[in-house]
Amino acid sequence: MDIVPAAIGTLIPIAGIALAAIIVWLTEQRKAKESSYRNELLRKIAESQGDSAQKVFDMIRQQEGESRIRRREGLKLAGLITVAIGIGLGVMLAMLERSEPAWIIGVIPAFIGAALLIYVFFLAPKPDRHDPTL
Repeated sequence: MDIVPAAIGTLIPIAGIALAAIIVWLTEQRKAKESSYRNELLRKIAESQGDSAQKVFDMIRQQEGESRIRRREGLKLAGLITVAIGIGLGVMLAMLERSEPAWIIGVIPAFIGAALLIYVFFLAPKPDRHDPTL
């Protein structure tokens, strides 16, 4: 009877890794399909002439700009959350282990969050006032 808990303890991590692999594979398949549709649309637009082609190009540019803005905002949120986790972890470890400086472990996630925030605010390309797609 001791084999059953050991087998379950072994199968749960394997199932979790397999699930993560399937999710990544499905996400990549979706992105590849979207890219294929987009390339087909661009080819059809390039073959056509007129005002409708320019409207579609403008729409695509606007979508790319919105995607960049969402990515920047996501990085800001991730940085803030990671800094908060680092601070919370440091405080918790300081309260649990008063004789040792265990709180220093909380500095690691705090620095990772700070690096994300530094990238977003200082190093990432900033959107142009006249061109919101950058």
